[in-house]
Amino acid sequence: MQLSPDSIILIQLELFSINATMAFTWLVMLIITLGSWLVTSRLSTGPEISRWQNFLESVITMILGQIHDVTRQNPRRFLGFLGTLFLFVATCNLLSVVPGFQPPTGSLSTTTALALCVLVAVPIYGIADSGFGAYLKNYIQPTPLMLPFNITGEISRTLALAVRLFGNVMSGSMIGGILLAIAPLIFPVIMQLLGLLTGLVQAYIFAILAAVYIAAGLKIHESKQSQGTAPSHDQDSPHSGL
Repeated sequence: MQLSPDSIILIQLELFSINATMAFTWLVMLIITLGSWLVTSRLSTGPEISRWQNFLESVITMILGQIHDVTRQNPRRFLGFLGTLFLFVATCNLLSVVPGFQPPTGSLSTTTALALCVLVAVPIYGIADSGFGAYLKNYIQPTPLMLPFNITGEISRTLALAVRLFGNVMSGSMIGGILLAIAPLIFPVIMQLLGLLTGLVQAYIFAILAAVYIAAGLKIHESKQSQGTAPSHDQDSPHSGL
């Protein structure tokens, strides 16, 4: 049994090789790109819309609502990043029920790359929101002695984010393989259904944790807003502009 798709070498050349993680990541990117193009190529603003547009608007509205509940800010500025994370992880996990498909999220290299994207996104949003100096001051609060602890906390939660997703996907695949070997006539359908459910749950948890970390980076700006004029409800509403 393969513990990670990294160990499955599909193409071996002299200088580099292509493993299952790379190949299936490109496949998932192609599926998401083509799916997005097909769904958005015939968008309508009239009273009658297609089923796919209705489904897409429902997903976007759900994501905007969840982002707004966590960050308490205009969710549209985070939609591109957090929505992409959710769709990528969800697509990888859902396709894991397809025979022969090796989910890239079962590779520690993929989950680490996703966690590093979150690690980089947190200061980018924080600096854009409160300024470079004000954001860096957050690392020496309440006292400069907290600087190493705050930096360690940033690194440790990034590792936890990567290991959590990798461990859940990898353990789910191993348990499914073991149960299929023990009772192949009973468990396949049950495991397929559980795989769909847990895949969506893991994608939701990963995106929500990323939103929580970004919201924590905006703490300075939120405290300033609470001392000044509160933002208007229309601007912060997840449904504004839909």
